[in-house]
Amino acid sequence: MAICYQPSPMNDTDQGCRNLRWALALLDGLVSGGLRRLVFSPGSRSTPLLLAAQRQPLIELTPIVDERSAAFFALGLARAGGRPVGVLCTSGSALAHWFPAVIEAYESEIPLILLSADRPPELRGWGANQTIDQTRLFGGFVREFHDPGPAETTSEALKTMRALGARAAAVSLGNWPGPVHLNLPFREPLVPQNDCVAAPNPLLTLSRPTPPKAAPSAAEAPTWNEEVDDWSHDLAAMMGGRGLICCGPGTCSPLSTLSTTSSFAEALWACAERLAVPVLCDPLSGLRFGPGSPHRITRYDSLLRQPATAAALKPDWILRIGRAPVSKTLLHWLADIPTILVDPGQGWSDPNKDVRVRVNADATSFCHWLATLAQDGSRTVCDPAWTAQWAAHEQQIAALTTAYLEDAPWCEAQLLTDLLAQLPAGDGLLCANSMPIRQLDTWSGSRDAALGIFGNRGASGIDGQSSTLAGLNASGIPVSGLLGDLSFFHDLSGLLLLRQLVRPCIVINNGGGRIFDYLPQHGLPEFERLWRTPIDVDLSALLRPFQIPHCIVSTGAEFHDALADCLQRQQASGVIEVRVDATVSRAVHHQFWRELQTQLFTTSARSL
Repeated sequence: MAICYQPSPMNDTDQGCRNLRWALALLDGLVSGGLRRLVFSPGSRSTPLLLAAQRQPLIELTPIVDERSAAFFALGLARAGGRPVGVLCTSGSALAHWFPAVIEAYESEIPLILLSADRPPELRGWGANQTIDQTRLFGGFVREFHDPGPAETTSEALKTMRALGARAAAVSLGNWPGPVHLNLPFREPLVPQNDCVAAPNPLLTLSRPTPPKAAPSAAEAPTWNEEVDDWSHDLAAMMGGRGLICCGPGTCSPLSTLSTTSSFAEALWACAERLAVPVLCDPLSGLRFGPGSPHRITRYDSLLRQPATAAALKPDWILRIGRAPVSKTLLHWLADIPTILVDPGQGWSDPNKDVRVRVNADATSFCHWLATLAQDGSRTVCDPAWTAQWAAHEQQIAALTTAYLEDAPWCEAQLLTDLLAQLPAGDGLLCANSMPIRQLDTWSGSRDAALGIFGNRGASGIDGQSSTLAGLNASGIPVSGLLGDLSFFHDLSGLLLLRQLVRPCIVINNGGGRIFDYLPQHGLPEFERLWRTPIDVDLSALLRPFQIPHCIVSTGAEFHDALADCLQRQQASGVIEVRVDATVSRAVHHQFWRELQTQLFTTSARSL
């Protein structure tokens, strides 16, 4: 149900009532566009919007005191739910705390509706309390910005606000999804008089836009408009010799990962089969876990660290789908190779500057089309031995990894192996930036059971991880967290949101920013104080006031039992603090890569 506005002679002059009706009209449009959740931080100037949301039966309200935490919680909700989520705050510095989450939403194409209350124009620039210039505060990090001016209740004004809400929701979900900012000034009084009337009304009827190049079923031939001819000839010229497909973050949504079938995955595997090419699957691509294909390659990070092997496997062309990969090793290896980028939005993910053809098309349709060309002989396919070579390396590294970890000291590598083995099918895992996502990339391999991997990798920030984890869980998907100690401590306000999670938050406590142990900063003067920055805080004491269950583990057996216990409890799982000796862990990683190079060299020599 939406809300209509019944004028009453008794309240036409009541500014509080005008504010409420105006806000109700905006929410009507947002709800018609798909918004169902509104996350808010308490404040005075935002009162009309909060009163309106209370009266809108289709909106669920979530109060979160800290605006930064609220924005990341909304980010997690929108990422997992696939529909726009609103975040509301008062005027002044409050909305500035949204900025990191807004940047992540922009880069990761997540539909957030930013509703900032503001002082009216006559108070701006005159030193009025809690008044700053909120106009276009987020600059280019939003898809659209609107400031419609103070509330009015003429029929035209209410019609405009309903349309603005519908437009904001549609833009946030468009071909290039992302955040939309509505800055809403309210005059006082903010609370209406008792005779302010608002009654239910049917929802706006909005038709959902159809993508210009809709994805066909596997049995249908895709239909393209005439612009396909503009780049199909370039593709034919480029795609000669050995090629591969590289699927980066955001290739396949976590929601489709958790479903029983994925039209994109089916189209991708069929295309790879027809072209006879390997598919390198980033951990955040949505393709590494769940039903796969012999063409799926996941252990490329270790493989490509071996110079001779990396050189021998260089392709002649690359088809890239999604954003730039997590693995820096892979990204550097891809440099200077002619690249085809498939992106239906307006982004341009090309850090190596090697894109020769950019295909602005739905990836599912494109894969169907490319497979059809290969099937009818319009495109020369690769030698099947090319994919077989990659598959053989994948199997060899998997076997070598298993054998190596059986005897190696326990660290994150074995933790990840056990974690992926225990997480139930259909679960999710939020993996924090810096070391956790890189270690997942190196050690995870693949599995047939569905698992949705989430990560705030758009801007790769350290902030908001616990709040995002809570937001993901609030969508209804059971999601565990894998965080480093610094990212966990960085989002202390998120602890208020972790108390009721049914899956654990796993915190790897290895004494600070251990990503720098693998970077050139390692060994610089005062490295420990200026880069690694360990935080000496008793996590158990920190969590006790929040009533969050906590346990400490430092061995594989302890971790296995603690995780199993959390998964069985299905309530208030709490935090598993994993104490890891970072020096040992670094030695395990480097020794593995050295042994792998020796093994690959020996195998290559035997084949000559």
